[in-house]
Amino acid sequence: MNTSITESSEFLGHPKGLFVCFATEMWERFSYYGMRALLILYLTKHWEFTDAQSYVIYGAYTSLVYIMPVFGGMLADRILGSRKAVTFGAVLLVLGHTGMAFESNVQVFYLSLALIISGVGFLKPNISTMVGALYEEGDPRRDPGFTIFYMGINIGAFSASLLCGYLGETYGWSYGFGAAGIGMLIGLMIFLWGQKYLDGHAEPTSDFYMDKKFNITYENWAYISGIFMVFASYMLIQNQEIVGNLLGGFGAVCIAFWLFYSLSKCSPEERDRMIVVGILILFSLIFWALFEQAGSSLNILTDRGVDRTILGWEVPASMFQSLNAFFIFTLAPLFAFMWLALAKRNIEPSTPLKFAIGIMFVGIGFLVLVFGMKSSTGVQTGVFWIMLIYLLHTIGELCLSPVGLSSVTKLSPKRIVGMMMGMWFFASAAGNFVAGLIARATASEGMAGGENIFTLAQKSAFVDVYTNVGLIAVAVGLLLAICSPFLKKGMHGIN
Repeated sequence: MNTSITESSEFLGHPKGLFVCFATEMWERFSYYGMRALLILYLTKHWEFTDAQSYVIYGAYTSLVYIMPVFGGMLADRILGSRKAVTFGAVLLVLGHTGMAFESNVQVFYLSLALIISGVGFLKPNISTMVGALYEEGDPRRDPGFTIFYMGINIGAFSASLLCGYLGETYGWSYGFGAAGIGMLIGLMIFLWGQKYLDGHAEPTSDFYMDKKFNITYENWAYISGIFMVFASYMLIQNQEIVGNLLGGFGAVCIAFWLFYSLSKCSPEERDRMIVVGILILFSLIFWALFEQAGSSLNILTDRGVDRTILGWEVPASMFQSLNAFFIFTLAPLFAFMWLALAKRNIEPSTPLKFAIGIMFVGIGFLVLVFGMKSSTGVQTGVFWIMLIYLLHTIGELCLSPVGLSSVTKLSPKRIVGMMMGMWFFASAAGNFVAGLIARATASEGMAGGENIFTLAQKSAFVDVYTNVGLIAVAVGLLLAICSPFLKKGMHGIN
């Protein structure tokens, strides 16, 4: 099949399929971030879990959201292809978000989370892989294309945090979660309509999916595996300690696979690139462990410890989750232009150096917030400092996340790019679980769920934790910056 990009298949200088993926992911992220903005508040206020319990549940949920893409990526690579995997994942997501609108039964709540976890597992890695497949190797539009794709993610996240957050905290949780479900349904409809613009890039690589075992096609076995993923997620989300053990065990398996494949299945050039991408994935874990405080401890801090009054209106805490997305889609075009302009002048920072800058910015964000908390009299911190940490963290994210997605598709051998994308999201999973443990360190153990109080002792706990993680992040970023020339050499001409 000829995979070249022709003029007729382009829109605004990019493949039309990019914009199908853009719109689908935008609405999927609308549903996900609409629910995410409310989740920690829902756990503490509606189900009245303690802060410590809520952080662990939240961390387990968000980590599972990023574990399942490993399996979704494998099933797409070996059997389904990206298009069918994304469609199946979208159906699971619609069902899960619909279930979140029912508040009366905690088991329905856990099942809904399980459906969302599994749906993301099928959709998330494969739609990113789909974007990479639209560009030939060496196409300079790839990084700008991923940045445009990333803008779609954040337009969805921005609008969802505002709309779902406002509806959920003002009119009731079911309204916020219901709006998220409608968004996912729109995303599914757009993807079904726009599949023709993918130009065959998202189909199975062989006819293996048509073969049968026990008179059932492997395609249907893949869907059965998806249902098993829902059941497993349902059990794990209620047994969070098992999630941590699984992360450790599965992480060891991933490292073993990475080393085995790099050393025995790759050419020398592929091996060097695989080593680099593995190191970048490891450093991304550290970034996400800190960045993902946004939906947990930062959300609680904003709800209880920040003066949220703006122009006489006390803004719901969940709506501040929109700040990251707002800064993304306002700054992303500038970053896309900047990387392209620097590349034309042969002075673009290498991917490892971009990672280092991203990690340092997330650390600086925490240190700046600590300064603001210490300079604020009494318990409440000024809203300016919350806005500033989101700005600094967003700059860090733009240096690392879209660049990381692109680097996985560029540096990984094409035959296992889905698996490596899954490992990228596994690092996010581990980071999210660690994020829950970091957030738990800020909790007041004696505080009952749902109590909207904030003391000087709890403020001090936040200051101590955020100071430590901020300093660690800056040190790690400096270490990676020092090592970046050696990693760049191992990329063999790919930036």
